[in-house]
Amino acid sequence: MAAARPHHHRALPPGRVPTSWVAALCTACFLLGVCLVNRYWAVPEPPGCRNKVISDRSRAGVLNQVSQTREVVIALDRTISDIEMRLAAARAAVQMRNQGVSPSDSAVDQGSMPRRLFFVMGIFTTFANRKRRDSIRQTWMPRGEHLQRLEKEKGIVIRFVIGRSPDSEVERAIDAEDKDHNDILRLNHAEGYGGLPLKIQMFLSTSLSTWDADFYIKVDDDVHVNIGVIRSILARHRSKPRVYIGCMKSGPVIANNESEYYEPDHWKFGTEGNNYFRHATRQLYGITRDLATYISINRHILHKFTNEDVSFGSWLIGLDVEHVDERSLCCGTPPALQKLLLTSNLFGYHKKKHT
Repeated sequence: MAAARPHHHRALPPGRVPTSWVAALCTACFLLGVCLVNRYWAVPEPPGCRNKVISDRSRAGVLNQVSQTREVVIALDRTISDIEMRLAAARAAVQMRNQGVSPSDSAVDQGSMPRRLFFVMGIFTTFANRKRRDSIRQTWMPRGEHLQRLEKEKGIVIRFVIGRSPDSEVERAIDAEDKDHNDILRLNHAEGYGGLPLKIQMFLSTSLSTWDADFYIKVDDDVHVNIGVIRSILARHRSKPRVYIGCMKSGPVIANNESEYYEPDHWKFGTEGNNYFRHATRQLYGITRDLATYISINRHILHKFTNEDVSFGSWLIGLDVEHVDERSLCCGTPPALQKLLLTSNLFGYHKKKHT
């Protein structure tokens, strides 16, 4: 029986790694790689999903940029508008001085352009209406220190508005009344000359050169006003640049030259029986500073109709203006016109409401 050969283990050369170790190391690296890939490799998205996300993000970014740009443009527009209005008011004041017309006495007393006020209210009156002025002073209009405090604390200026008279005695009486109450704004034009359309233009020009306010309000001296209500109404529109606010109406154009409300320019409104364009009633209405400046600058070329309220509405009809029909500002209808409206079956005036 042959003897078994002895089994000899072949010695590995120096520096060689055993094959079993290499296999084990490869297996470990493979498992580690699988773990890492499963952890950090995102799940594939459906086709077009990533593009949609990018598109949504891009759209949101564009909208955000557009919004920011719009805010910047609005801010610049307000700044430019503010500068233009100040320059226009300054030009109007210079023009008045060049024509030999000085700003009102109140402007001299207060010095240069004061801080921005809320609104200036002009109560249109005449020399013969002293009793109406006293009635207003005793009812809704503050007097003395209360009037000054209203201006300083609330930014509200209220003045009676009246022109000049060739009668020296009448002038002395008005000056004495103003000295007692300090609540009259004198316009440097003959009272009654040019009618109410010219007077409202002079009021705006004088007020702009005297006070810098957000609104300029016109009121008749036979209207009793609730200042708190007016303040609340105007506050809702204070951020708007061009607002025309009042009790809006549209009455018939009177072609009968025997009527108190006869309109010589009736042919401009088309065929007989047509109505005026929508405009605020004359008793109480107001506009923002931009519009007041526009009227002041262009007053020499703005057409004046017979009626003040129609004239005022016509000056704004072609502008980019927000007409605010505020029903709480509606007053009564003159009896003569009420009769005319009823007989002609044309409506446009409103029933009496208290302000």
